[in-house]
Amino acid sequence: MTDNVKTIPRIVPPWPFEAYAHIISPLSAADGGGFLITFPDLPGCMSDGGTESEAVENGRDAFVAVVSALHDMRREIPPPSFSPDDATAPGASGKFVARMPKSIHAKLTSRAKAEGVSINTLVLTFLAEGLGRREPHT
Repeated sequence: MTDNVKTIPRIVPPWPFEAYAHIISPLSAADGGGFLITFPDLPGCMSDGGTESEAVENGRDAFVAVVSALHDMRREIPPPSFSPDDATAPGASGKFVARMPKSIHAKLTSRAKAEGVSINTLVLTFLAEGLGRREPHT
C-alpha cells in the first residue's frame, strides 16, 4: 500500500501571528499537563507545550501550518478579529469593569474553577470566541 502524503509549502501569512488573538489554557494532568494554545479566529488551529512559552512557540508552527493549508486548499484565510488600530483606539486600555447579576458571577466562578483558570481568563476566552465567530457588518 502506498502512502499518499502531500507536502504543503509554507507561505508567509497575510497577517502576522501577533495579530491573532490566542488563548493559553492549562491542561489537566489527565490530558498530559502543560498548556494548550488555541486561536478563536482559526478554528482547529491549536498546539501545546510543557510551558506557556513552549505552547506559544509551538503555536507559531501550528499557525503557519494552518494558514499554509488553507492557502493550498484555496480557502479564505480568516483575518484577525482585532486590528492594530483597535488596540490603539482612544480609551482602549485593555481593561474594563463589568457589572453583572450575582447569579452570572456565581456561574462564571464555578465554571472557571472547573476549567482550572481565573474568571478573567474564562471571560476573555468567551469574548474572544464570540468576536471570532461574529460576522463583520458591511
